[in-house]
Amino acid sequence: MPVMPDTWIRQMAQDHGMIEPFVESQKREGVISYGLSSYGYDARVADDFRIFTDVNNAIVDPKNFSPEGFVSRKADECIIPPNSFVLAHTIEYFRIPRDVLVVCLGKSTYARCGIIVNVTPLEPEWEGQVTIEISNTTPLPARIYANEGICQFLFFKGETPCETSYADRAGKYMGQRGVATPRM
Repeated sequence: MPVMPDTWIRQMAQDHGMIEPFVESQKREGVISYGLSSYGYDARVADDFRIFTDVNNAIVDPKNFSPEGFVSRKADECIIPPNSFVLAHTIEYFRIPRDVLVVCLGKSTYARCGIIVNVTPLEPEWEGQVTIEISNTTPLPARIYANEGICQFLFFKGETPCETSYADRAGKYMGQRGVATPRM
């Protein structure tokens, strides 16, 4: 299962709308980098954040999720409290081909500050804006910058297309826009 290069990512974005909007080269002047890289695509975090808080004494339950467990913020920056967690989403909308699996890794600039990014794999034929889980593992407040790079997506092409894709299963997170909270 080879990882796909910049030429393939560019062609799939331009000819098949795999990434929209698509930034064809790395942007890095004064920002945390984003755009096409050698073997991946560095996505940007949008200005829409869900910051987890215990103000309402909510319990985080993936089978019965309550939005009372977080506060919503729309801003150019987000401060994540110490040892806390934020949900956000990519600016980019992804359309994954049937023979591709996408894995996401956090940007080293954030990782070196104790800020960990988690995204579950993007399955074949999934599409949408990606919900990003961002953890502040430090005892200090941490700042996230909207409209700048947050994570890198790596595209792995399967030897053959899968038998059953995410679209075939009518996956519950198909076509999401904005932050998608847990669903049953």
